[in-house]
Amino acid sequence: MSSDFYNTHAERLAEQYLSTDFEQVHEQCMPYIVPVLSKARARILDIGAGAGRDARYFAEQGNQTQVYAVEPAELLAQLGEQHTQGLSVTWLTDSLPALHAVTRLEISFDLILLSAVWMHIPESQRERSLRKLTNLLKPGGQIVISLRYGQGEHERSERAMYQVCADSLKAMARNLGLSCTLCTEREGDKLKREQVSWQTLVFRLPDDGSGAFPLIRHVALNDGKSATHKLALMRVLLRIADGHPGAVIRREDNRVILPAGLVALYWCHQYKTLIDHYSLYQTPNKSPNMGFMKKNGWHKLGHLTASDLKVGNGFKGEEAKSVCRTLSHAVSNIRDMPCRYITFPNTQQCVFELSSSVVRATDLLFLDFQTLCKWGEFSLPEHTWTALNRYACWIEPVLVNEWAKTMQSYQGNNQYQCPTKRHIFMEALSWLEPKRTTTEVRQRFDQLRHAGESLSCVWTTRKLQREYDIDHCMPFARWPNNDLWNLLPASAQANNEKRDRLPSVQRLEAQEGLIKHWWRSAWLNTGDAANRQKQRFFAEANLALPNLDINNTSVDDLFDALVLQRDRLREMQQLQEW
Repeated sequence: MSSDFYNTHAERLAEQYLSTDFEQVHEQCMPYIVPVLSKARARILDIGAGAGRDARYFAEQGNQTQVYAVEPAELLAQLGEQHTQGLSVTWLTDSLPALHAVTRLEISFDLILLSAVWMHIPESQRERSLRKLTNLLKPGGQIVISLRYGQGEHERSERAMYQVCADSLKAMARNLGLSCTLCTEREGDKLKREQVSWQTLVFRLPDDGSGAFPLIRHVALNDGKSATHKLALMRVLLRIADGHPGAVIRREDNRVILPAGLVALYWCHQYKTLIDHYSLYQTPNKSPNMGFMKKNGWHKLGHLTASDLKVGNGFKGEEAKSVCRTLSHAVSNIRDMPCRYITFPNTQQCVFELSSSVVRATDLLFLDFQTLCKWGEFSLPEHTWTALNRYACWIEPVLVNEWAKTMQSYQGNNQYQCPTKRHIFMEALSWLEPKRTTTEVRQRFDQLRHAGESLSCVWTTRKLQREYDIDHCMPFARWPNNDLWNLLPASAQANNEKRDRLPSVQRLEAQEGLIKHWWRSAWLNTGDAANRQKQRFFAEANLALPNLDINNTSVDDLFDALVLQRDRLREMQQLQEW
């Protein structure tokens, strides 16, 4: 869609758009919109938001409704921002079919509105656009699309418009698992333009709408397993989708691209405890060794634990070289085993793809996003990523239970077959990284206090003396993250009161200053040694939190991403608020 016309005539068009009333324009689909607005903290995406008429209506009518307004024409968007000033409306410069900025948020929506937009999308891009919109819907979410008929040749050229067809749109929607719940008759134009008429369609996503769940279930429960490779890869991807939404390099051709090194790091992390600590066999063979366990790599790292293999950690000397080689061996093993043998049902087409690169082992290694990208790229279907991202807490138990059953069937694990020892399988599969330890942060707190700095509970502003707790801002029991940014000093009373609840948006925003002050004091405003801490602090945050650039060093942007992640956890797990 060309924005030139809309920027050139922004003021005139804004006046025109704002001269009409939302309820009048969308009269026939109001029965579908009103229930969404009655939900607490409903999330709405307004694409082609123009001067903000519809976004303003949503923000004013809803029950703490969160509105995201997308407008590619910058001058028109500026007028829209003015019209919605002071309301809960986030403006984004973006456009279909890619919707890069929206996708980076890693959130889903109850309602997506395309009012007077579809005719701007070329026919060749419409299927991809609708697929993108479907991937952004919550289960049960709706897409409202208005179709404009009657544009003249001059207007088509000047405003980049194309013919539309309701039947074609409905056919595309059916193929994506959407059900059409409303298709109106054509009606006259509200601005009294004689040749222009409109038709409105509403589509609903009955479930995840993608086929991702059957695929995940097929791999977990039905697919043949000569080893635990397939289950391991599925759990790795689930953990990345759940814990590192910032890990996406890009999206293309309906696939999500991740750093191959990150997939390999998680792969090694989960096998480290199973093999080195519990000595559990991962294949039916008598040898405990797996393909990625080499003498010059894995077997030189026996002194490390799973928690050492994490984003933000650094290594030196021979240890760095051994870790580097181990990741390279893991990349090759993932490429040649599970990626090769996990296929779509009844086809030979691989679900996952890994394009690897050779990485030379050096005596310095820091595990951040840029480094992990050096091993190449791993890609998976976008709908599979979306399902793993949104429903991790329901999918993981299936994977873990099946993995435990698979290990029980291996002859090498016979020593744990008696009923009193079978719990070992589940115990070994606990995701120990990150360990629920606050020792490092406590040491930092004590250093600052002994240096004379006055430190307060981030939740109550009360001065902290000898007695204090370190609180996981996003509760560890619900989202196991032990990154520096997620660990905050708190009074014992506040920590006990909060427990495993999510801080409310209001509470987070009220304490924004204290949280940022702690981040800066503890990790960012220190001497030379702390440059490494600062590097680690942002390396962890930029991968764990949504909508952050990989090079971000802004605590303001980090805090906004924290609030966004809070909303994601609230939505996905229905957690209680504090």
